[in-house]
Amino acid sequence: MMKALIVEDERMAQAQLVRLLKAHFPDIEVVQATDSVRSTVEYLSADPPLDLIFMDVELSDGECFEIFRQVAVHAQVIMTTAYDSYALKAFEAGSIDYLLKPIGEDALRRAVGRCRQRLQSAPAAGIDVEKLLAAVTGTAKKQYRERFVVYVGDRIIPVRTDEIAGFFSEEKANYLFTGSGERYLVDSTLDALEGELDPERFFRISRGAIVARSAVRSVSRHFSGRLKLELDPAPPFEPTVSRARVDDFLKWLE
Repeated sequence: MMKALIVEDERMAQAQLVRLLKAHFPDIEVVQATDSVRSTVEYLSADPPLDLIFMDVELSDGECFEIFRQVAVHAQVIMTTAYDSYALKAFEAGSIDYLLKPIGEDALRRAVGRCRQRLQSAPAAGIDVEKLLAAVTGTAKKQYRERFVVYVGDRIIPVRTDEIAGFFSEEKANYLFTGSGERYLVDSTLDALEGELDPERFFRISRGAIVARSAVRSVSRHFSGRLKLELDPAPPFEPTVSRARVDDFLKWLE
């Protein structure tokens, strides 16, 4: 017999879920129902034996994600929500299933079925709480570009980001240049590239150029408060750091 907790602040929705479970899942016993973050945390703090939790996203005293911040959750979790605008990827990130209200029998069967499979394959495994909360709060580590695909005639050439020495603009076109000296036309603007590249590895030294840390060999003072860079390989442009970016560049280089 699987033991389940229902976390739901709407009495009608709570009753409907209980009816569905009794009608179609006789091996699932609803052992408790809570209606708030506070009451759920109090209940879970006693570490009751649970296999499954049906958890509404919006509760009377806040969002259910606060529960995960306050108490360990070891059971499989199925989120229930009336709004698909909630980060469904966040549910997936935490190995959590979700159901959109009103809950239908087929969707409920699929969600419960996935939970059963996880319980059978790894009964002690809970959700990845850190990954879930990072996704929900927007603190998940950003994924940066790892490769570019460039076109040379009829050829398609993949270029890994760690092979790139920098990017530059020339006559209204944008290029990348590699550590081995090749240069290729790219479709993206430098503004777009700046947001796609790892800021630990790349720095925009001026409106017309982005350089890789790995390509910087030396830095010297230039006129008008700018910096002149020696890059390897030498790029097809004069690599100077604009005056407004000098302080940030020096901090980045450290």
